[in-house]
Amino acid sequence: MDYSAKLDLAIGRLHQEGRYRTFIDIERRNGHFPHAIWTRPDGAEQDITVWCGNDYLGMGQNPVVLKAMHEAVEAAGAGSGGTRNISGTTVYHKRLEAELADLHGKEAALLFTSAYIANDATLSTLPKLFPGLIIYSDALNHASMIEGVRRNGGAKRIFRHNDVAHLRELLAADDPAAPKLIAFESVYSMDGDFGPIEAICDLADEFGALTYIDEVHAVGMYGPRGAGIAERDRLMHRLDIINGTLAKAFGVMGGYITASAKMCDAIRSYAPGFIFTTSLPPAVAAGAAASVAWLKRHPELRNRQQEQAAILKTRFKALGLPIIDHGSHIVPVIVGDPVHTKQLSDLLLDRYGIYVQPINFPTVPRGTERLRFTPSPVHGPKEIDALVRAMDELWSQCALNRAELAG
Repeated sequence: MDYSAKLDLAIGRLHQEGRYRTFIDIERRNGHFPHAIWTRPDGAEQDITVWCGNDYLGMGQNPVVLKAMHEAVEAAGAGSGGTRNISGTTVYHKRLEAELADLHGKEAALLFTSAYIANDATLSTLPKLFPGLIIYSDALNHASMIEGVRRNGGAKRIFRHNDVAHLRELLAADDPAAPKLIAFESVYSMDGDFGPIEAICDLADEFGALTYIDEVHAVGMYGPRGAGIAERDRLMHRLDIINGTLAKAFGVMGGYITASAKMCDAIRSYAPGFIFTTSLPPAVAAGAAASVAWLKRHPELRNRQQEQAAILKTRFKALGLPIIDHGSHIVPVIVGDPVHTKQLSDLLLDRYGIYVQPINFPTVPRGTERLRFTPSPVHGPKEIDALVRAMDELWSQCALNRAELAG
């Protein structure tokens, strides 16, 4: 077997389909976000503006967060020194879990190294706790949820995206006595649309199902204290398990679930993804706790971000760009071809110093390839003007290319 040739074939396929992912080297400069330095392939440095980051509110450079992290490093050192069960639980982890439980109005919270691991570990563990569990999963759920459902070895049902009627059909067709769980998201990050939380909770009550919601793209961003869409819509009390991240709006790293104390205790005790993983460094936990606490008291940052997103959408619509607008903070512009999406991304970076990563299959369906912009409160009028001008100048080239392909 020529293993090297097989690798060449696999990587070559991605190049042919225009789906090969290129990492660019960027250096964030404290206090200057969303501006950064790009090290070009030839070694030269270029100033760029980051338009595709998930640090939605710029909290990764908030002085309160940085101060908490510096103090924790000085007090506790770099790493945690072990798993949560073996010397890796510190006062910083307990404080963060308390902040998160309070944020979501739950009895307890459980920290993971990422929201991906939190989803995967929790969803794959639940059938151990509820034998015969049937999981009903939205068709557009995140890869981490799909993986967790796939690995759990139990029964699963996939309902059409946000299709409550289809979900009802699936629930009604199964044994009324079987344990059930509905897994879905509050904000779907590729289109920026919202899950029908209240309608799903109503079905869960009717059919005796647990509810599991991923609020990864909503925590910090919505609700009076930043707990997400469920808080905004006053539905948190109807959700059994809430998943969130500390790496997006909170600007640090890590993931978590919040639920009843008994549920968190059971997941903590049975999930290999929790049991056998070294815990977050104390400084990371301290920074995340400071960020969560700060955003509980500062809704003006969320409001400013929503204003910036609305302005960008209005400007793009005025250019006639095919954006998707479901009212969230995410601004996807559909290109519809992987090669041209990559070309647009490369030209924006090389000519204009604007960094937005192309989003291609399998992250989104073929034919819906896109550029996904994430405006933040620190993307000001100057940055928005520069982006709109660049897109206006480049879009005609993209349209000509698409016309040629269509012909």
